[in-house]
Amino acid sequence: MTTMTRCFAILIATTALALPVAAKTMNLAFTPPSDSHYGDAGRAFKDTLETLSGGDIEIALKPSGALGGERDVIEGLQIGTIEFTISSTGPIGNFVPEVYALDFPFLFNDYESAHAVLDGDIGQEILAKFSQAGLVGLAWSENGFRHITNSVHAVETPEDLAGLKIRTMENEVHIAAFKATGAAPTPMSWTEVLTSLQQGTIDGQENPVPIITANNMWEIQKYVTLTGHVYSPAAVVMSQIHWDALSAQEQDWVRTAATAAAKAARATVAANETAGVEAMKAHGMAVVETVDKAAFAKAVQPAYDQYADRYSPELIDRIRMAQQ
Repeated sequence: MTTMTRCFAILIATTALALPVAAKTMNLAFTPPSDSHYGDAGRAFKDTLETLSGGDIEIALKPSGALGGERDVIEGLQIGTIEFTISSTGPIGNFVPEVYALDFPFLFNDYESAHAVLDGDIGQEILAKFSQAGLVGLAWSENGFRHITNSVHAVETPEDLAGLKIRTMENEVHIAAFKATGAAPTPMSWTEVLTSLQQGTIDGQENPVPIITANNMWEIQKYVTLTGHVYSPAAVVMSQIHWDALSAQEQDWVRTAATAAAKAARATVAANETAGVEAMKAHGMAVVETVDKAAFAKAVQPAYDQYADRYSPELIDRIRMAQQ
């Protein structure tokens, strides 16, 4: 090798070492807008993971259904076209049936009880089941206790739900519960809901306060009833395909970021519980704040009778016992 050739080889090697390593960019998709508890969770996830990785991993937030509805995104995780999502449990139950055990009406006493169950052994056992569907359950985030809105009339008793076309998640337990009250549950992706409400295709929907306020529901719904009929967790989930491509250290960073996301979402939900109700009133919604929850629980009992045996009555009993 000539002197000139050696110098040229050294120059190439030195230049290669000097080039910055491109950051690994991953998408985090969710359906609510950026200005929501999902957005706060996403930003906490992004900030934590990018800091821990020293910028080697970058997170691109994809809010407002930019990559599709929740079911579409979960399927994207399965085939590896999307890396992360924060999703409500309704669509996840189609892939991980054990999740449906969390969605029975009036199962959780309050937020503190729900957090203790999900962050404890029961919640972690359910997250471990995600691997059967090509998913990695990272942490339990939160939507909150679900309430009913509609544009027809005030709902004060279960009988007032009769005939109302209420959008539900694609969750057969929720569908059965609303059918039991005499309502006409209409499962659909969240990406279709606001348009359907505006067009009158459906009369109402049910969601936690942060979702109602983040979507300015007062513009298309007059009445809200604080039934708190279901505690609605959300899950921070990763594609198994992309998880397997990470180093052990990177996987630890991802889990830490997911925990930060869950904490941020819960903080926003807590802050919105009171402020959100006041905002709904200020924007002209008629809010029914006190209902006979025992009457509503009795009305939806057929959902338990129909599905409890399918979704592990032992697990449901463990959740109840853990709150005593």
